[in-house]
This record gives sequence, structure tokens and C-alpha cells, in this order.
Amino acid sequence: MKYTKPVYIFFLIMPMGISQGFVTVTLPFLLTKNGFPVALTAGIVAIGLSANLWRFVWGPVVDLSLSLHKWYWLSLLACIASVMLLCFIPFTVKSATLLSIIVFVSQVSGTITLLPINGLMAKRIRENKKGAASGWYQAGSLASTGIGGGGGLWLATHYNLILAGIILCAASIFFAMAMLLTQDIPYLKEKTIAHEVKGMGRDTLAMIKSPVALFVMLLIIMPIGTGAMANLWSAVARDWKTDADTVVLVTGLLCGGVSAVGCIAGGFIADRWGVWNAYLGIGIICALVTVLIALLPYRPATYISGVLVYGFCTGLIYAAYTAVILFVIGKRHTATKFSLMSSFGNLPVVYMTTFNGWTHDKFGSRYMLIAEAVAGIIFVIIFFIVLQQMKQKNMIPVLVE
Repeated sequence: MKYTKPVYIFFLIMPMGISQGFVTVTLPFLLTKNGFPVALTAGIVAIGLSANLWRFVWGPVVDLSLSLHKWYWLSLLACIASVMLLCFIPFTVKSATLLSIIVFVSQVSGTITLLPINGLMAKRIRENKKGAASGWYQAGSLASTGIGGGGGLWLATHYNLILAGIILCAASIFFAMAMLLTQDIPYLKEKTIAHEVKGMGRDTLAMIKSPVALFVMLLIIMPIGTGAMANLWSAVARDWKTDADTVVLVTGLLCGGVSAVGCIAGGFIADRWGVWNAYLGIGIICALVTVLIALLPYRPATYISGVLVYGFCTGLIYAAYTAVILFVIGKRHTATKFSLMSSFGNLPVVYMTTFNGWTHDKFGSRYMLIAEAVAGIIFVIIFFIVLQQMKQKNMIPVLVE
């Protein structure tokens, strides 16, 4: 068997990140510039991000049909086609429904590209290299989001949106070429839909019966360190009197790079502090940083430093989040359980993006940030208390088999 080098994962995840960056940074800026209310813009973005909630549904479909390589190329094609389509639709409020549909399709395609990558990580990465692969996975996701958001916005504002779409799609294809360096994994024809659904049902039931798994499922759907503002920084930049060039640089490439560094640091913290202390502790750090941004003067300098520090903290929490999931899924049926847990984990990003947009339009940026922070602190305190009680009753195992 030919093993895959962990660094390849960094490039393979790029198309998904570029598509997501375009939807969460470039598109919101252009929509608000064309008269879309922030709440409507946030709703469109949230619809796209909601595709992550259904990732566990695509898993059995991918397992039961084509090889991982074929699924990767098909989903890549749908991903770049939908991005290009967004570049040709007029940005008017009347087209909001059509935009929402295409944004959703683009993000569904992006999430499907992840499934073959997850399969490669599980079956084509050496056991002693899977930690490194996870690091490249998170770093590539964040860095490519910066490319798709910042690069796309710069190209759209300095040249035109169509050129931005062409360059981003070409870049996606270029990065996807790394798949040619990996060995394909064929699907198992002897498996049936009924078998897969039954297996998923057993695993889900087993997780629900496990106190620690139920605790984690509840923990990751709460608004703790969601990083939801990353989807709205470009839309609210005018509140800090920040120009388009600065928004492009800060929310795109710089924030993506800083967040990737945060992922590496977050993994180090999780190893040193333990997954529970890391997740809850970093959740508090995220909340305090958000409050600080809200209270500082609304100037471009505050926007720049705030977005970057917020992005670094988002990287920290992403790494801790992944560590928590890897802890609780154990070593059996990991692909199914990871997809299912990830679907739960993406829920707070969706509802907090919508909530932040609504809060902004009602009360402004300051109270929007404070509300996000207060929600995070409240739930960190609640889950810390519950965690201590569970530890006293020996309900938190040292290792999940």
C-alpha cells in the first residue's frame, strides 16, 4: 500500500476553503456594498454554512458508489461551477433566493470534497503521522479560506468579479492536482445502504448512551468560541471606517495565516492542558478578546488588530474542538462518528452568524460582539460545573475505546 504524505492534505483541502472564503468574505462585502441589509447577507451566508450540518448524510452515499478519487473530482467540478455562477448573477435583493440556492449548492459541493480527504487520512496516512495530517488539514482549511476571501475580494474590487472567479477556480484545480499523488481507494461493492444505515444507527445509539459522548455533543453545539464573526467582518468593516483594501488584506490572507498558526498552537495547548481544559479555557479567551474588540475605539487600527487576534483565537478553538471529537469517537467506526459529530459542531457557526447579523442591525456592532462573548462565557461556566460533577462520579474516562 502506498502511504500519503501528510502535507498533501494541506493542498487537497484548498478548493473547499477557497469556496468557503469566497462565500463568507468576498460575497458579504459585495452584497452589502450593493444595498443588502447585513441581516439578509448573514442569512445567505448562514444558508451556505448550513451545508456542514448535513455532512453525515453524504458519507454513506460516497461509501456506496464511486471511488474516493472520483468523488473528489466530481465534487470539485460542482464546487468551482457554482462559484463561477455566483459571479454572473446580479447582486439585487430580488435575486436573494437564487443567490441563497447557489451558495448552498457551492457549500454542499465543498463539504463533499472533504469526505474523500477524510478517507485518505484514515486509510492512507501512517498511524504515527495522523497528528501531522490533522494539523495540515486545519491549517489548509483556514489558509485557503483566506485565499478565497481576501484574494477574491481584492480581485473583485480592483478588477472585476468574473476575473476573481476564474482565478480562484483555476487555483482550486491547481491545488487539487495533489490528488494525483495519492493512491485511490475503491468503494466496497458488497456493502448496502441498509447495512450502512443500520451501522450508523448502532453507532449513534451507542454514543447517545455514553455520558461523555452526550456531554460532548451538547458542548459543541453551544456558542463557545464559534468564530462566527469571521463570516461577517467584511460586512461590518464600515463601522470601523475601514477601507476595502484593508479589509481584503486583514480578513483574507493575514487572518488565514494567523488562524493557521493558531491551529498549531491550539494543538500544542490541547496536548499540554488536556482536551477539556483546552476547549473551555480557550472558549473564555475567545470571549474576552471579543469583549475587548467591542470596547476599544472604532478605528481602522482596532479593526485590524481585532480581526487578527480573533482569527488567532479561532484557530486555537478549532484545534481544541478537533481534539475533543477525536477523544470521544474512540477507535471504532471513526469515519461515521467523526462526520456525525462534525455536523453537530457546525450548528453554532450557522445560528451565531444569523444571530450576529440580527443583533448588528438592531443594536450595532458593539452589542453584537458583547452578546456573542456573554453567550460564550455563560456556557463555559455551565459546562465547567457539569464536567466537574461528572468527574466526581467517574463518568469521564481517561481514554475512550
